[in-house]
Amino acid sequence: MTAPDARSGTGQPAELFFEDLVPGLTVDLGVVTVDGDEMVAFARRFDPQWYHVDPDLAGASRHGGLIASGFYTVSLFMRAYVDHLLSRAAADASPGLEELRWLAPVRAGDRLSVRVDVMGARPSTARPGLGTVSLTGTMLRLGPDDRPEQEVLRTRFRGWFAVRPAEAEPAGASPDDDQTDASPTNACQPGSGTPAPEPHD
Repeated sequence: MTAPDARSGTGQPAELFFEDLVPGLTVDLGVVTVDGDEMVAFARRFDPQWYHVDPDLAGASRHGGLIASGFYTVSLFMRAYVDHLLSRAAADASPGLEELRWLAPVRAGDRLSVRVDVMGARPSTARPGLGTVSLTGTMLRLGPDDRPEQEVLRTRFRGWFAVRPAEAEPAGASPDDDQTDASPTNACQPGSGTPAPEPHD
């Protein structure tokens, strides 16, 4: 049976751990297409402001039509983050967001490219066996040629990820390896960076 701290965010056996999420790593979270019916249904349930739910008022306004609730847009980001990273990583809870910005309106039919960048990583001072990873998520609207046209969302947040259990060490690893070391293992295209101090993690 897989130990809880060796499971991914969706409950499957994890293949990525704290040690793999090194500063400089960029993870492509795919492309999402904004479904107009879902966009309006979300707004009617959670954010029923007129420019999200009333096509006549929105069309006659400076918005030129319905625009998505920012909370719907960040929910699209969260789903892509779960599908493409947390489903593979030994993710624990998140201590929260530092920044959430809606940089441009999002509309039905928009195609949004999603990615997350690892900005910093260090062992957690509050949760033994976990590491705190600082992340920046972005969503970019794509044009007809699939080239990025405009950044529509940016968020900075932290996540807790389990350190690699001894039984999950890569082949050839020494049992004396420091499990809080953030050197790359399964990470692709790692860069370099210095994590800023983060209290209360």
